[in-house]
Formats: sequence, C-alpha cells, structure tokens
Amino acid sequence: MANAVIMPKAGITVESCIIGNWEKKVGDAVKVGDILFTYETDKASFECESTAEGTLLEIFYNEGDEVPCLVNVCAVGNPGEDCSALRPESAAPAAAEEKPAEAPAAEEKKAEVAAPVATTAVDGAKTAISPRAKKLAERAGVDAALATPTGPNGRIIERDVRTLMDNPVVAAAKVEAPVAAPAVNAVVDEAEYTDVKFSGIRRAISKSMHTSLSTMAQLTHTTSFDATTILAYRKMLKAAEGEYAGITLGDIILYAVSRTLLNHPDLNAHMLDDNNIRLFKHVNLGVAVDTPRGLMVPTIFHADEMSLLEISKAVKSLAAQCREGNISPDKLTGGTFTVSNLGNMGVESFTPVINPPQTGILGVCCTTERVRKAADGSLQVYSAMGLSLTYDHRAVDGSPAARFQKELAHNLENFTALLAK
Repeated sequence: MANAVIMPKAGITVESCIIGNWEKKVGDAVKVGDILFTYETDKASFECESTAEGTLLEIFYNEGDEVPCLVNVCAVGNPGEDCSALRPESAAPAAAEEKPAEAPAAEEKKAEVAAPVATTAVDGAKTAISPRAKKLAERAGVDAALATPTGPNGRIIERDVRTLMDNPVVAAAKVEAPVAAPAVNAVVDEAEYTDVKFSGIRRAISKSMHTSLSTMAQLTHTTSFDATTILAYRKMLKAAEGEYAGITLGDIILYAVSRTLLNHPDLNAHMLDDNNIRLFKHVNLGVAVDTPRGLMVPTIFHADEMSLLEISKAVKSLAAQCREGNISPDKLTGGTFTVSNLGNMGVESFTPVINPPQTGILGVCCTTERVRKAADGSLQVYSAMGLSLTYDHRAVDGSPAARFQKELAHNLENFTALLAK
C-alpha cells in the first residue's frame, strides 16, 4: 500500500512551507530516514526525512511550490502502485497526465473565440506563481497574470493556467501591437549580469522591511556614551577563566537594554493597529543575526529575568542555530524590542529599521576616540560608543525616546552598579 509523506509543521505559527530541493526523484529507492527534500519557511530551512520505505512513486509538488503544512507532498510504495488517492487537490497533475500538444490546441481555441472577455490583469509583481504554472503559461503563450489564483496564499498554480487556457481573456488595459517594443534591458549582453531569485528568507526580509517603512512613522535618534567602564569590565572578563571569558560587549549592551526597557513600556510594545498598543510585562529581546541566508532575528524570551551569563549563552546558541539553518520558527517570533549590532563592522552611525509590529529598535555602533575637557581643564581622550534608536512616532514621542537613551547610557557608564541591582 502506498504511503504519503506530508509537509512537516515546522513551528506552531507556521501554516505553509516552500519546497527547496528534491534530493530524490521518481523511481528512486527510499528508506525510512532518507532525505527526500528540503523545505523552508520565511525564516529557516529544514530537511524532510522519509517516513516510509519503498520506491518514490510520485512527487505532488515541485521545487519552489508553497505547500500547506500536513498536506501530502509525495508518495512512497511498491513500484506500479496507484497513489492517485493520495494526491492533494492543489497539487500539480501527475507527469503522465501532461499533454505536450496542449499549447497549440490552446492557441487554436483562442482563435475561435470572437470576443474574449476583458478583465483587469493581476499585478504580476505581487502575485506568486509556481514554476510549473509559469512554464505551462510560457509554452501555451498565455499571460499568467490574467489567471485567477487558487493556490496556497493566493499563488497561481498550474490548474489556474489551464482554466485560463480554456476560458481565454484579454487585459482591458492592454492593446496588442503588431511589433512588440524591445525590453529596456534588451541591449544588455546576458553575459554581463545574473538574475537571482530571492530565497524564502530574502522574500520575508523584503516584505517585512517594506511593510515597516511604509506603515510606520519612523524616526532615529543617535547618541553616544562613555564606554570606558564596559570596556574595562569586558577586559576583566576576558582575562578570567571559564565561560565568563566569552561574554562580549554586545552581551553587556543586551543586558543593559533588557533592564532599561522595563522603565519605558512604550518601547517594549507592539502596535496592534493605529489606535491600540500592547505593552509587555517582560522583555523578549530580538537580536539581529547575520547569516549566509540573510538577516535573522531570534528572540531571547524574558531577557529581563536572565543574568548576564545566561544572556550571553542564549545569544550564542540562537546565533549558531540561525547560521546552521535549523532554528525553530517559534524562536524567531515574539520579540518585543530588537537590538542590531554593527559596531564590529566599524559602523559609526546608522538607521536600523523596526521589526513590525514592534515600536523600537536599537542600533549599536562602534567605539571611537573622542576628546573632552576634564575637571581640571585639561583635554582628555576617551572611548565613546554610538547608539542609534529608531522608534515608531505613532507610539513614542521624541522626549520619551531620548529619556530611554539617556537612562541606557547611564546604566552602561555605571554597569557594575546595574549588575548589583
């Protein structure tokens, strides 16, 4: 009896995943535990192991297709077994059912229609289309943007293109010209560029950043503080033996932020809509992590209740999981405030973008040597570190934001006293 392999549920909040690469092809022998395919959410990637032994009979979804969690993705069984009953309604038709001659037939059918119905084209830049549907549309010579999407999350799938072929339409705003105008980049030699499709994470970053900047009233304040105390404290820890030697300046700043935010609830919050804000009792600190697959922001839950060492360990563990690509999506949600550290890159000031629906994000900058006048009138050189706070002006006014930065600077300049509280 054929067995279905389902799309795993990668996290409590995950509703669908995108097929990455198929590691097996139809006809391959499969054992329990073999990697069948990779899949990704908008935040992480995973490998799906086979839960059955036999032959890979049919693949229901192709690479790049978005599949709802717990839906059948492929079938494994004995050669020749019928697995049609396992095929989901939203899946692409079996390869054996494809008809190569269908494209010319579609063209003939279009010619028979005297007055096709005009419609408004779907915005191709906003509507996703599966690779299989796109290929069929190109082969049949139809505009896939005119199809009505019925796939997961409004995705155009092969079935939608076939429906369009059976009921051809034309875009109301389009007029067919005898000779098509050359594309803008037609004069560019293809050897001079490479088109790269966004990964799931890159698409998520793109969507989140665009939403953030287009829906919030964001403003950035940049201040600095005397980093002499935390630099000396870090030097002392580095000289110590054991796990304390691994505590970084970034960990120290995260600790100070988690304590300071408790006195500034408007910055430790979520905007629910234009008229409502949710204030949190604990600080769930998001930490921006640079990975080969793009920016990821894991969450340190209840950071305000953790020791400096516990925060340091949590950051290292979460960052490692992000870079290895095996972090649970549940650890990438729930943040109430985010810290982005570009200080180790030599950045002196920047404008971090808020992670919706949060109301603030702190950018940590590098240390620079500055000069000030000492009490005796002499000039004194000291190490200053910049802090760039971006906040949503809908929820936070300028003065409260400045007070947060002032208190944070005070806590960092008197860090040993903060630890004693």
